[in-house]
Amino acid sequence: MIECMKKVEHVFEYRELLVSELDDIQLKLVTYAREMLGLAYAPYSNLKIGSAVLLENGKMVGGNNQENAAYPSGLCAERVALFSCSSLFPFVKIKAIVVVSSNENKIISPCGACRQVMAEVIKRQSEDFDVIMASSNKVIIAKAGDLLPLVFDY
Repeated sequence: MIECMKKVEHVFEYRELLVSELDDIQLKLVTYAREMLGLAYAPYSNLKIGSAVLLENGKMVGGNNQENAAYPSGLCAERVALFSCSSLFPFVKIKAIVVVSSNENKIISPCGACRQVMAEVIKRQSEDFDVIMASSNKVIIAKAGDLLPLVFDY
């Protein structure tokens, strides 16, 4: 038997904190993401997701999930926000993205498709950014680049 298998371990750091520990800008971004929940269209899952992106120029861009009966034609809140940024501010770097859900007691993590889109943003802007996942009282902050260790790239 040939010994060619290599074990690779992926370890990443993230921060867990209370919403009350966020700085003013982060708190404003979380609040805006929560406002985006009200505009979500989620008649099938009944789970509304809100998102908000902070750009390098200080502007915030919101997004929310948009479901469709012709599944999977809908889009996640994170992708709605990220694609809006790319369309409205194509040359402005993303500094952070927030994701919240209508289930206020649960921290929601971006899906695989959203993580892949985040990886593409990192590649395009040559800079990583924070992903802030918030419930009503707790927050996890991770780097977008750590959320998908083996990105699709060709």
